[in-house]
Amino acid sequence: MTESDAHELLEEYFESRRGSTAGYKTIFPDPAQFISPAGVFLVVENDDASVGCGGIRQLSDSRYEVKHLWVRPEARGLGLGRRLLVELERRAAELGAIEVVLDTNETQAEASSLYRSAGYESIEPYNENPNANLWLRKTLNRS
Repeated sequence: MTESDAHELLEEYFESRRGSTAGYKTIFPDPAQFISPAGVFLVVENDDASVGCGGIRQLSDSRYEVKHLWVRPEARGLGLGRRLLVELERRAAELGAIEVVLDTNETQAEASSLYRSAGYESIEPYNENPNANLWLRKTLNRS
């Protein structure tokens, strides 16, 4: 995986969001927020091809945020998104997270369903992301 692989996947992610969410504003993350111990950004590979991405970044000593979890359409249905989410949660716990939060948009029905089935619950907005209308939280099992 290279930085260009991650950038290409993020470009595709943002393009998919622009196509499904009216008025979507592209906000590229600062790469420094995804370098340990502040966070991590992962690229998912399947059959030696980069097919998905996602990251976590620190918001406070014990709270990390899941960002830009996305799997290319041709690789969906293989459980890669769920495995990526589990790995991001594991990494967040290793970095000291007690909880993880995320924001999304209800138009992303598959994503919302994934998060809810993974134990995320609705919370009040914790940021002012203009693209979000749903904020979720999960307490991590630190055992």
